[in-house]
Amino acid sequence: MAAEDVDRELVDRARQGDVRAFEMLVVKYRRRIERLIGRMVRDSDLVQDVAQESFIRAYRAMPQFRGDSAFYTWLYRIAVNTAKKALVELKRDPLVTESARGGRDEDDETSRVENELSDGETPEAVLASKEIAATVNAAINALSDDLRQAVTLREIEGLSYEEIADVMNCPIGTVRSRIFRAREAIAIKLRPLLGTKEGERW
Repeated sequence: MAAEDVDRELVDRARQGDVRAFEMLVVKYRRRIERLIGRMVRDSDLVQDVAQESFIRAYRAMPQFRGDSAFYTWLYRIAVNTAKKALVELKRDPLVTESARGGRDEDDETSRVENELSDGETPEAVLASKEIAATVNAAINALSDDLRQAVTLREIEGLSYEEIADVMNCPIGTVRSRIFRAREAIAIKLRPLLGTKEGERW
């Protein structure tokens, strides 16, 4: 059964009051939601609180979910709005550093690249990959909220442009522009490390 079909079945059961079905959705998406929120808020403790509040809001709103978009797109939108609300209430600066996010997600590709030394990789190559990963993270963290959110949803979460437009509640052209500008900003930071020329990415 396809992932979307599984989601649809679990959503249908959750809408009928099946708490276990909703718990399965929480288990499936908790890490991705926490990673998304972690890109918006500084406090690693707050990340878990916002994620929990997001799932509570989603559960309460299940009767209103009509399936016009994929469940995870709808859930991401709730998480983004919940994080923004928390930041407004606490008057926090919505920036984040890797250290403030707490432990790395074991499913995070960057984490695996940094921590594994496979056959044929020299310590110099590993050091270079760590430096590149740190530079990319720093560049993403330095972006404005809208650019960081757009590029995170695209490059880290793998959402389509249409899904990002749905989550961010803006036209698809705006999404494309934000992702282009974010990639350009990241490319500028990477040029000294990769030796790429202006106009090239990586």
